[in-house]
Amino acid sequence: MKKKFIEPRSKTDWNRLRSMRDDDIDFSDTPRIDSTIFSKMEIRMPKPKELVSIRVDPDVLGWFRQQGRKYQTRMNAVLRSYVEAHSH
Repeated sequence: MKKKFIEPRSKTDWNRLRSMRDDDIDFSDTPRIDSTIFSKMEIRMPKPKELVSIRVDPDVLGWFRQQGRKYQTRMNAVLRSYVEAHSH
């Protein structure tokens, strides 16, 4: 029997957001954007991922899979956080 993975529920109140008008949005903490900012922008493509094969404990893999789709992306994010926390 194949397990059905359930997506984590969003904590966003989507109905409240849908009912908001533009005037209801607080932009006081948002920096002003003008045409000069666009002249300084550049497009950066993400580096391609490397395909690897690693051994992972079944319970660890199971936990990530239970988090839903894109569990491998989440595993990568956890590994990246570890690297950044332990890099000098």
